[in-house]
Amino acid sequence: MASKHASSRVFRGKRALLWPVPVLALSLAGAGLHGAYTSHAEPAMFASGAPASGAAARSAATACVDKVYGSMSSAQRVGQLFMGGVNASKPDQKRIDVLRQYHVGSVFLAGRSSAGTKATKSLVDGLQAKADTVSKHRVGLLVSTDQEGGQVQVLSGPGFSTMPSAVTQGTWSASKLRDEATAWAKQLKSAGVNLNLAPVADVVPASLGRNNAPIGRYDREYGHTAAAVTPHSDAFAAGFAQAGVLATLKHFPGLGNVRGNTDTTANVVDSVTTTKSSSLTPFSSGIKAGAPFVMISLATYSKIDSKHQAVFSSTVIQQLLRKDLGFKGVVISDDLGNAVAVKSIAPGTRAVNFIAAGGDLALTVEPNLIPAMTKAVQTRMTQSATFRSQVDQSVHRVLAAKQREGLLTCS
Repeated sequence: MASKHASSRVFRGKRALLWPVPVLALSLAGAGLHGAYTSHAEPAMFASGAPASGAAARSAATACVDKVYGSMSSAQRVGQLFMGGVNASKPDQKRIDVLRQYHVGSVFLAGRSSAGTKATKSLVDGLQAKADTVSKHRVGLLVSTDQEGGQVQVLSGPGFSTMPSAVTQGTWSASKLRDEATAWAKQLKSAGVNLNLAPVADVVPASLGRNNAPIGRYDREYGHTAAAVTPHSDAFAAGFAQAGVLATLKHFPGLGNVRGNTDTTANVVDSVTTTKSSSLTPFSSGIKAGAPFVMISLATYSKIDSKHQAVFSSTVIQQLLRKDLGFKGVVISDDLGNAVAVKSIAPGTRAVNFIAAGGDLALTVEPNLIPAMTKAVQTRMTQSATFRSQVDQSVHRVLAAKQREGLLTCS
């Protein structure tokens, strides 16, 4: 998630969504990336998955999403707004049962597992087998993890490469990183993982370095300037797109200028970043290239919105990310379950405030909070037409991402 900890701790990553209808290719700064642009309702993406053709394909995809959405119960729709944690090495059946009971549409493989690709695939297949079916249409799960490299690599063992840290990856050429990322993504895909909460697009100034607790301390940054980070975060995401695995830019609008780790610290404030800061460049570049997911941090940005944490800020999500930077994909939260940054806020309020601010997919490493969260969302839907509309849009974004990943079929 927003902050990553020592290798024994649970890491959370935030990531992206896909809609590949190639209309216009973009060449990006030395990374050899190609982005695809779609209709006004669909975000551009890093090219991934089987190419679709023109307006007919877009129309069919939209019709499929609309058909499934129209057949869903309210509880099934709300469940699509959540991602719940499953321990990758020791899955807790009671927590998995909670995910199933509340129709949760996405899971996050948490903790650490050295069991390898085959064992992970067996776990994922078991989870997918319990995914919802709506009017005979299967709605598969987005299955994510934190596979950045270095100290933040949830899945290892037979079939998985040992990924170096982002600091090391940042010394490679963009083309080499793209090729390596493609190989890493293929390993995840073989294990059933279709979404990676990476790459880290945060810029940690050299003057802060390891005093930056969430990123610098764990060598999670590609470099100390936007010019160094951008081609590498772009290349990592492009490699994953090439292998058909969704990537996530995190942690918007950046955790590089903070000292505290939101996973373990309350009241983390960035008093440096503005809406014009160069540290936003890796995010804007990735968005232009078609990043499908963006993860929102739990810090407060005093020069952007001093009254709200980014994850609860419409100024950050709806104005800066969506309007100013043009992001149309899925907005995922950093961990709203165990993170100390949100502990003082009731779980249901966390979920409602994130969606009200413009978020789509609420991540909680602790699934036992989902009953309270879904109940709060459903209650607010009965009270506010504006909120109901936001839920409608968010569910459509999540379902569209699934449709493009082959997780939602209407044939």
